[in-house]
Amino acid sequence: MIDLHSHSNASDGTLSPRNLVEYASKKGVSVLALTDHDTTAGLVEAKKAAKKHKITFVSGVELNIAWPTGEFHLLGLGLVNTSPQLQEIIQQLQQDRKNRNSRIIEKMQSDGINISEQALAEMFPGATLGRPHIASFLVAKKICKTRQQAFDKYIGKHKPYYSERIGADLDKAIAAIVASGGIPVLAHPLSLYISYGKIEATLANLRDRGVLGLEAFHSGVRKTDALRLEEIARKLDFFVTGGSDFHGEGIRADRKIGYACGGEKIPERLWTEELEPMLKQNKYSG
Repeated sequence: MIDLHSHSNASDGTLSPRNLVEYASKKGVSVLALTDHDTTAGLVEAKKAAKKHKITFVSGVELNIAWPTGEFHLLGLGLVNTSPQLQEIIQQLQQDRKNRNSRIIEKMQSDGINISEQALAEMFPGATLGRPHIASFLVAKKICKTRQQAFDKYIGKHKPYYSERIGADLDKAIAAIVASGGIPVLAHPLSLYISYGKIEATLANLRDRGVLGLEAFHSGVRKTDALRLEEIARKLDFFVTGGSDFHGEGIRADRKIGYACGGEKIPERLWTEELEPMLKQNKYSG
């Protein structure tokens, strides 16, 4: 099995980078990409564990991009290093994330919820804190039954404590990934909230700006959508990837490592025929 999109507790996953790799190995995953949100902090540990467990490891990152509708997440796959440009973007995004956390926490405190940034940091030491950690905090304090309920009731878009993020400039993020030896890939394209009638023109623009890959296969889409996105990708000359977006057991029932749309295994051809040749062409040596 393969999985080209996963998260550790260096961002908002539940497993350490080492434990994530061990878990993937036990589940039969032979190729794994770690793509934590706005951080590369877990890559060294994960790569070392992957070598021990004989897993082909792809160093990655997932960057939040400024976008007028929905969410735009840009994957950088096959990073050789963290360039100064990428480090600068990561620092900016992490500061923006901290500012957003502060705004959310202030809203919650004004409604009498006993939460603080210090309490979050103590509960999740070393993590890049964000809304999933706030959701977990609400579950731990028995304010919500599940993380999903926390999003649905309190911190999701249009909910009482929601606060917008700024996001990185797309062109600068693409350049930073390339400068780090990586390949820019659009994660879960339907999260852009663009209709199929308009998505082809949007994706063509992204291709022209330097996005090379499209994550057509993802846990959050139906198989029919994945195949339709793959068809569009072929037409526009993108290569195609797939990932579970796994954050840990019990986080999302539909996100199982090595599996994507419809609960089916991520097609291994997305590694052997798609990403691996791209990485070799890009002189990837991981």
